[in-house]
Amino acid sequence: MKATKRKVLTGATVVLPSGVAEHGRVTVEGARIAPDEPGEAGTLDLTGHWIVPGFVDLHNHGGGGASFTSGTAEDVLTGVRTHQRHGTTTTVASTVTGDLDVLARQAALLSELVEQGELAGIHFEGPFISPCRKGAHSEKLLRHPDPAEVRKLIDAARGAAKMLTLATELPGGIDSVRLLAEHGVIAAIGHTDATYEQTREAIDAGATVATHLFNAMPGLQHRAPGPVAALLEDERITVELINDGTHLHPAILELAFGSAGADRVAFITDAMDAAGFGDGRYQLGPLEVEVTDGVARLADGTIAGSTLTLDTALRRAVTVDKLPIEDAVQALSANPARLLGLADRIGSITPGKDADLVVLDTEYAVKGVLRKGEWVVHPQLG
Repeated sequence: MKATKRKVLTGATVVLPSGVAEHGRVTVEGARIAPDEPGEAGTLDLTGHWIVPGFVDLHNHGGGGASFTSGTAEDVLTGVRTHQRHGTTTTVASTVTGDLDVLARQAALLSELVEQGELAGIHFEGPFISPCRKGAHSEKLLRHPDPAEVRKLIDAARGAAKMLTLATELPGGIDSVRLLAEHGVIAAIGHTDATYEQTREAIDAGATVATHLFNAMPGLQHRAPGPVAALLEDERITVELINDGTHLHPAILELAFGSAGADRVAFITDAMDAAGFGDGRYQLGPLEVEVTDGVARLADGTIAGSTLTLDTALRRAVTVDKLPIEDAVQALSANPARLLGLADRIGSITPGKDADLVVLDTEYAVKGVLRKGEWVVHPQLG
């Protein structure tokens, strides 16, 4: 008997762009979400579960014990597959500060995986960042954002560059923002020591993202509001948040959502190799990282990325931060999809879009992951 390419997921509570639908139905035909029409189809009863759109991670350095910057496609795919099992169906691979030639070689490899559909793009984090706010980046490799060198990285990515994080207050920063905007690459303000006024100037020049807001930048002060106030108040900015319980206090998360609104927040992992793998010693670029109880730190105690997966960010958002699930899903899927220019293909459960879906149980644990109509994790029910 010939197998049908149509499948209908029934009975679940479905998070749609219009809101939450109980006892919903999602029809999948081939790689796409299809209209719910009569016809032969295999049916999977998911009563007692949630169906949400596949997660979109804008900022991710690896997982499963592998780094996106190791120089091998096998390691990149190990990280991608690890995060897919946790519901991330679209991944942007992030680099870390390094020599420009090394970064260019990494970009060339990553761009091949973008062309193959394994990655959605490349995010360069560093080397154009502030030594005052370097976080887990090697200070000796930092440099001012020379537009010619920024252009070198864009060219090395062969059309796959999606975002570049820089400290826009440094010499060449504003000109680099303009260059990025001209080439359709997101200019992200991060690892910055900028003032409020300098941040406003960068936004006016074309910056549109705050790299892991609050982290690696000056905090809010009543006479020196700094970058945080400028980034939260401007409707042109989408703010990244790492919702792992380590990087941000719940009150800060509430402040961000209250100030920016749910349509301007993107949850990210900022994950390093240890995500989905475990405690131990790892390398983040040239720096050694110790992961203990799921928290990654350098020898001096500096937090070094995270071990987060986006299913954990969702679960924490709903159960700890008490966000409506619609807001959490928007931050995990629709908002980052829009930033990447992919909202016509991914980011919501809408007929015609890719069949990227995540099945969750009542505790928001992943039970199934569908990517382009194929099960990455098949629900084991009963």
